[in-house]
Amino acid sequence: METWRGIDATPEDWPASVVAIGVFDGVHRGHAALVHTAVKAAAEREARSVVVTFDPHPTAVVAPHAVPAQLTSLERRIELLGSLGVDGVCVLPFTPELSKLTPDYFVRHVLVGGLHAKAVVVGENFRFGHKAAGDVKRLTELGEEFGFEVLGQTLTADDEAFSSTRVRALIAAGDVAAAADVLGRDFGVEGTVVHGAGRGGSSLGFPTANLDVPPGRAIPADGVYAGWLHRDAQRHPAAISVGTNPTFEGDERTVEAHLLDFSGDLYGERVRLDFTARLRGQVAFAGIEPLIEQIETDVADTRRALELR
Repeated sequence: METWRGIDATPEDWPASVVAIGVFDGVHRGHAALVHTAVKAAAEREARSVVVTFDPHPTAVVAPHAVPAQLTSLERRIELLGSLGVDGVCVLPFTPELSKLTPDYFVRHVLVGGLHAKAVVVGENFRFGHKAAGDVKRLTELGEEFGFEVLGQTLTADDEAFSSTRVRALIAAGDVAAAADVLGRDFGVEGTVVHGAGRGGSSLGFPTANLDVPPGRAIPADGVYAGWLHRDAQRHPAAISVGTNPTFEGDERTVEAHLLDFSGDLYGERVRLDFTARLRGQVAFAGIEPLIEQIETDVADTRRALELR
């Protein structure tokens, strides 16, 4: 799969293509259905399939006070899109200048001039151009003018409607199992492993990997979860804590994972934590001993949730 940033960076020999357009934050099952339509349509037309996505989220430019929590990093989004079989991903930097393009100019410069579109696949609520002036109807009219077909569809899979907004709400509520149903996989948070307070190993006997999660990312509600830590091609079962460590009167929200049956140093590594099941909410304990007892229970519950023997 080829990837490039900016329409002017499109490979010079890029052929006729079927283009899927959207933010695709989270790459949920509805997004996957849309991309699969593009891949299938490209094969039928002897063309290449390409996804056009945007970075940053368009809301960061047009309504910065209302930017939604990001479900996936750009790197992870590209990886997930690639797993769906597309031939290319074109990332358009969403700038104030891009936001002011008319629908007609966007079609001429990006879809026709840059990507040689034979067909364009979008969600039924797709809007584009300055002040969202363009919709599927206008795109269809422009397609008739410039010679490409528009394939508009609902973001559904198995007759269920999906949205990134719905995923964000489920994550904020801590319902990672329901979020996984929408995404088609466990929800994950990426970050670099950094030094924490140091209590996990020295005081509690349960060392943790503390993630430095970039600001603006969606994080599950405070509590304890069973999940997996991914590093390169390896994954390790983990009991994951999200919250402020109220037993120690903490005030900074952290994401940390105790890896089961693991010893080693992860500091400085970029990893991903996938959340499989919520075990309990955040609790303040009367002291270290009851906290240790609860962590032991959490580890046992994690093994059961992950079906580890």
